[in-house]
Amino acid sequence: MASFDRLSRRAILGGALAAGPLLAAPFVLPRRAAAQAYPERTFRVVIPTGQGGGAERLARAHDAAWSKLLGQNFEYEFFPGAGGQIGYEMFVNRREPDGYNLLFGNMGPEMIMYAVQEPDYTFPDDYIYFCRTDIDDSAVFVRRDSEYESIEQVVDAAKQNPLNTAVSRIPHPASIGMLALGEQTQSEFNLIPYGGGNPTQVAVLNGEADIGALPIAGIVALSDQFRVLGVFSDRNILADKTENAPTVNAVFGTSLPDLSSSRSWAVHTAWADSNPDAFAKLADTAKQALESDEFRAAYEKTGAPIETIAFGDRETCTTYAQNMIELANRYKSVLSADG
Repeated sequence: MASFDRLSRRAILGGALAAGPLLAAPFVLPRRAAAQAYPERTFRVVIPTGQGGGAERLARAHDAAWSKLLGQNFEYEFFPGAGGQIGYEMFVNRREPDGYNLLFGNMGPEMIMYAVQEPDYTFPDDYIYFCRTDIDDSAVFVRRDSEYESIEQVVDAAKQNPLNTAVSRIPHPASIGMLALGEQTQSEFNLIPYGGGNPTQVAVLNGEADIGALPIAGIVALSDQFRVLGVFSDRNILADKTENAPTVNAVFGTSLPDLSSSRSWAVHTAWADSNPDAFAKLADTAKQALESDEFRAAYEKTGAPIETIAFGDRETCTTYAQNMIELANRYKSVLSADG
């Protein structure tokens, strides 16, 4: 589909140019007119996780500013399950590639899902990410009254007996972090996927799991109930909000890669490549909204730290997604065995 549309566009452009400027001009003007008219109706957004989660809160905070720039509203549909695969297949295979159907996903875990589960669509041929909204490092956390006060104590305990570890889903950067930590320190963590950030936090809070591993922003928002013990990154950008929690690499001398989640808007590749002016309008206004005071205020109200806001364009998102696929392939056998 994507290659057909790109071929058609190249063929049309080539034919128009070959016929000379008199024939080329009528093709250009209608496209510009269409771009100026775009968008003309409400956007439909697929979210490949459950309603009420972090993705919905972040998307709605962003579209509060973005919808004013576009002059159109956003409607959301939620398709949780299979690590995000259900939502992505719904978006890629059943939503019209018309620039009005968008996806808001978490590139980190969903690129890992893509590498591990090998679904029936192709990145970036079928869809592209074009507006990264945040970078959210993975962290190990416990409830405030936990017997574990440091990441060293957690690892020492996991060397004696496997620790039940609550995670959002197996194909997730935080899950890879725990598996890699176990490999590097000869400790064992029994990963239990709870299908989302909120139920994962509840499992740690009620003692069903010994520890948890999730993106750090949601944990910081509940710092009166949870304590961060370690961060899977080379630098803890939220040190002042996590009681100077150390990085895992600094404590154990490991060289684990940065394991962050990173949410982004996505659109069908065929539409973006066939409608460059309209796509530029969509991408430019998304960036403008992300950098607005209105979005930052709405983001803060979700409880998420504003330090995690980080814009990224199509190129940045594609590089991140491909790096995450490589990381997933590195741990694919371990993820598949535990999944």
